[in-house]
Formats: sequence, structure tokens, C-alpha cells
Amino acid sequence: MLPAPGVVRDLFGDRTAVIEQYAEILAGRGIEWGLLGPREADRIWDRHILNSAALASLVSENATVVDVGSGAGLPGIPLAIARPDLRVTCIEPLLRRANFLELAIEELDLSDRVTVVRDRAEDHRSSYDVVTSRALAPLDKLVRWSWPLVTAGGAVLAIKGASAGEEVIRHERSLTRQKLMAEVLSVRASPDAEPATVVRIRRR
Repeated sequence: MLPAPGVVRDLFGDRTAVIEQYAEILAGRGIEWGLLGPREADRIWDRHILNSAALASLVSENATVVDVGSGAGLPGIPLAIARPDLRVTCIEPLLRRANFLELAIEELDLSDRVTVVRDRAEDHRSSYDVVTSRALAPLDKLVRWSWPLVTAGGAVLAIKGASAGEEVIRHERSLTRQKLMAEVLSVRASPDAEPATVVRIRRR
């Protein structure tokens, strides 16, 4: 289902045509290549694009971002389109998904700010201001993979489901031992968009 035109325009501005092209890529090649299920075609905007772009309000200006387990580019690509000041790296270990990302980024003319690294997060050695992910793994694994990539003063932003609060409570002792703190946030790409549940992890 398409969002109201004003929602997309307010969020993406002069990059509206780019995000619309990305939506077409997801609905076409994304489903054909098996990165999204066939039933997702009607929910490309609310469940995937706007859900991902909701992170934009949580990322500081000119930040470096790494999207772990990027898959079809969610949330990394919508975030990069919404925020042209960001430099985004998409980490994806699987060849088909990495090929999809490289092709999409080239077609969207984002290659100057968005790069693809075919690697596992736990083997990656660079560091970033923000580490993003979306429905990637349980919180303990997510922290183990993501936190080593965070620069001093940076944060992990993980888009999660409705049980995010319970998950944070379940892993609170482990986070405390690592001197980390987690908070569950509800953020929207725009007032008319569905909320995204985000777990933000920072140093205590």
C-alpha cells in the first residue's frame, strides 16, 4: 500500500524519485531473488521503507553508519536516501544478497556514499558512529556482533519487534556486565507512519 504522497515528500524531499525507484526494486528484483517474500509486495512502504527510515531521527549529522546483515538494504539504503549527509556501509555475507545490494546502489546512484562489504560482522574490522540492523538476531548475539564495530560515544540501533522490551529485560545482566545500557524507543518516519520499535544500546 502506498503512503500518502506528502509523507514521502516530507521525509525524502528532492530524493523522492530515488526512494520510489528503490521501492520498485524491492517489489520486483527483491521478491524475484527471494530477499522478500511474495506477500511483502503490498507492504514495501510501511513495513520496510518507512520502518527503516524511522532511524533517521536517531542518527547524528555526518555520522558513519554500518548496516549489519543488510540483506535487501534495510534499513541502510532508506536511511542513506533520507539522510544524504551520512556515509553508509552495508555488510552482507551472502553472495546473492551482496550482489543485489551492489546492483541496487549503482542503479540508485548512491555509490559515492553507500558501499557494500561482503563479510560477516564478527570478522569486520572497521568502526562506525552507528551500527544498524533489522530483525537480525537475539539481543545477546546482536551485541556480540555489533558492539565491536562502534566508535567511542557511538550506538547500536536495532529495529526489533513487539517483544523488544522483554528481550532487553532478559539480557539486562549481560549488558550491565559489559557496561552497556539498552533502551526501547518507538519512533516514526513521519507522524502518519507506523511506529518502529528500536533498541538503542550505548555505553553506560
